[in-house]
Amino acid sequence: THDGSLEKILSKHGLFFPKMAVDGKTKLTIGTVNNQEMRVMQSLAPEFEKSHPNIMLEWKVLDENILRKRLLADLAISDGQFDIMTIGAYEAPIWGKKKWLHSISNLSESYDLNDIFKAVINALSDHNNLYALPFYSESTMTFYRKDLFKKAGIVMPEQPTYTDIMTLAKAVHDPENGVYGIGLRGKEGWGQNMAFISILVNAFGGRWFDMQWRPTIDTKEWKQALTFYKEILTKYGHPNHATNGWQENQSHYTNGQLGILIDATSMAGRIFDPTSAKVNTVTGFSNTPYEITDKGSSWLWIWALAIPESSKSKQAAQEFITWATSKQYIKRVAETRGWISVPPGTRISTYGSNYQKAAPFAEFVLKTIKQIEPTNNTLKPVPYSGIQYVAIPEFPTIGHQVGLIMTRYLADKITIETALHEAQLLVETQMKKSGY
Repeated sequence: THDGSLEKILSKHGLFFPKMAVDGKTKLTIGTVNNQEMRVMQSLAPEFEKSHPNIMLEWKVLDENILRKRLLADLAISDGQFDIMTIGAYEAPIWGKKKWLHSISNLSESYDLNDIFKAVINALSDHNNLYALPFYSESTMTFYRKDLFKKAGIVMPEQPTYTDIMTLAKAVHDPENGVYGIGLRGKEGWGQNMAFISILVNAFGGRWFDMQWRPTIDTKEWKQALTFYKEILTKYGHPNHATNGWQENQSHYTNGQLGILIDATSMAGRIFDPTSAKVNTVTGFSNTPYEITDKGSSWLWIWALAIPESSKSKQAAQEFITWATSKQYIKRVAETRGWISVPPGTRISTYGSNYQKAAPFAEFVLKTIKQIEPTNNTLKPVPYSGIQYVAIPEFPTIGHQVGLIMTRYLADKITIETALHEAQLLVETQMKKSGY
C-alpha cells in the first residue's frame, strides 16, 4: 500500500518485500532483536553510512522469538533476505558447522581480536572457525531495591539462595503501593522463560538429559524448581507474571514496581542510567541465587553479528560488523551515551578506569562472566554443553514447546504433574525422532 501499512504488517511477522538496490549502492539488510543496545547501534549507524558512502543499511528490528523463526526460515531456503543477522552463542557454532554462516577472517590488526575475551571467541566458534563477532555478552545477577530493604529491615546476602529470595520477596511485597516482590521471566520461549527456568533447575540439582540423552524433566528436581517458581511469582510477583518477559520485567523494575529482579547482567547499564531509570540511586546487586548447587545457576549469553552464506554482499557486511563490534564503536557509544551504556562483556579494553568509574557493577559483572564454565554446568554429569540451553540443533523446538507448557502451568491452567508429564513426553518424542 502507498502509506506503508502492508510493509509494517509484514515486517512485524518477519516477512519482507524483495531487496532492491538503490542508486547503485550496496544495500545491507540487518535482522536484529529489539534490545536497547541494538537500538543504540541503529542510531549510530548513519556515521557508518557517512564513512561508507557506497553502502546503505536497511533495518529489520523484530521481537526476539519472531527474529529467531525468521532467521531460521531464511537460512533453510537460502533466500538471501538478510546480509547481517543478530544471533547468539547457541546459534553461531551450530549454524556455522552446518555451513549456513560465513566464516569471519582477514580481520584488520586494528580490530584487535586478542582484545576480546577468549571465552567469548570460543563460544562463537566451531573448530577454530569464527562465525560471528560479539556485540555484547552477559550473565545473570540479582538486582534489588536498597531503600525497600532498609525500610523492611532486611539484608540481601552476597550469595543468596532461592530460599532466601522467597523470604526477601515477601518482605518487600507491597501491592497496595504498586510494588511487587520479584520479577522473573514468565513469557514463553527458549530464550525467555526457559532461559531462567533452565538455570533454576540447574540450581535445584536438575538437568535436561542424563548421559544416555534420556530427558530428565519429570523428576523431583524439576518439580521442586517449578514449584518454587510458581509459588514465588503467584504470591509476590507482578500481576502479569505469566506474560512478562525480560523487557517487561526490566521496565517494571526501572519504573519502581519491583523489589527484586533476577535477570541478565546486561540490564545493569539501563538500571543504573539516571536518564532512563527511577531507581538508579537505590539499586543494589548481588550474585544469582543457588539452592542445592551453584553449578549452572548463572548463564552465559552473547549477542553477536553474523553473515549468512546466502548474502550477496559479504565483504560489505563484514565491514559493518567489524565497525559495530570495534573498540572505536565502544568509544563512540561512551561519547554519545556515556560509559555506563557501552556494550559490556566482550572486550578487555572496555574495563578500563572510565568504565569502572561510571559503572558500579562493571567489576562484578566481569568477575561473574569470567567464572562461568559452560561445560561444567550441572550437579550431575550431562552429555551436552550450554547452561540455559542445550547445544543441540533440536533445542529451539524443544525449548519453545516446553516453554509454552510452563506458561500454561504458571497461568494455573494445568497442574505441575501434567506440566512435567507433557514436557517429558514431548522431549522424549523429539529425541527419538532425531535418533538420539
